[in-house]
Amino acid sequence: MDMLERITIDPAVRFGKPCVRGTRLTVGDVLGTLAAGSTEAELLEDFPQLTHEDVLACLAFAAEREKRLITSPAAV
Repeated sequence: MDMLERITIDPAVRFGKPCVRGTRLTVGDVLGTLAAGSTEAELLEDFPQLTHEDVLACLAFAAEREKRLITSPAAV
């Protein structure tokens, strides 16, 4: 399974935010928890429905989204 296939977007679930397939956990929930200092092991313990591959899929999703960001050059 492609990593990004683990992420779904359904307008009826969490207001259409990207979620880990089969859960109501958003990519933002997962990344926010990691950014707040939790380890992956702590995250997986707190959310037993997640797998290591789900965490990697969230990271891959965020990386793909970042590549598509349009930025304007800094003012000189």
